[in-house]
Amino acid sequence: MGAGHTHPMYVHGHSPVHHLAPEVKIAASVLFTIVVVATPRELLPAFGAYAVIIAVLAVLARIPVGWLARRSLIELPFVATAVLLPFFAAGPRTDVLGLSVAVEGLWAGWNILVKGTLGVLIALLLSGTTPARDVLVGLDRLRCPQAITQIALFMLRYLDVLADEARRMRIARLSRLDDPRFLWQVRGFASGLGTLFLRAFERGERVFLAMRSRGYTGRLPAALHEGTVATAGQWAVGAAVPALAVVVLLTDRLLV
Repeated sequence: MGAGHTHPMYVHGHSPVHHLAPEVKIAASVLFTIVVVATPRELLPAFGAYAVIIAVLAVLARIPVGWLARRSLIELPFVATAVLLPFFAAGPRTDVLGLSVAVEGLWAGWNILVKGTLGVLIALLLSGTTPARDVLVGLDRLRCPQAITQIALFMLRYLDVLADEARRMRIARLSRLDDPRFLWQVRGFASGLGTLFLRAFERGERVFLAMRSRGYTGRLPAALHEGTVATAGQWAVGAAVPALAVVVLLTDRLLV
């Protein structure tokens, strides 16, 4: 259980951000996102300042701009919603580039777009500098419900095992000239899924009994907690990010 696991979202590096304890990065990311969401949509300079903060963090973490841009495509459905809102919203209308759009729709679309983009970017910085296992360790240290962290930990640990099991089952099926590709052949596919579920269930029961016999109590193994517990200095560094966002928000509100 102490084996290291990375994930496709992780960018290997040795930057100061990479070396921060995971619980510090999680707490800072959540608090920063809360400040962004709580910012009134009319405070345009504040959102620009938030973007600058994220850009500085990306530079410190040595995360390539191209990597962030490609992973940010996950928010395209929200971008589409933000673009369409001005055309379908009710209320007073105005002309933008020769098109009649609703003023309230423009503000609503802007609100979704800017807050969604900033939230996605800060989440990408978190995942890009923190291995998936360390994220779970950080959540456990922040007293996230054990059921959630344990389920996620086992899923992470055995996802590759189940994928290999499914691949072997598929090869065995193909060797018997059984290759369901069409709707009327879905019975074979469903049968394979059922078999995979039973094997996964039996494997999980054996693993759980083996862990219980070795003193498992429901918490993450102590080995995962050694050597990376956050220091007071790291908490201070992490707190600086949401604190700076709060300063930006308060300053903009006073200047408006």
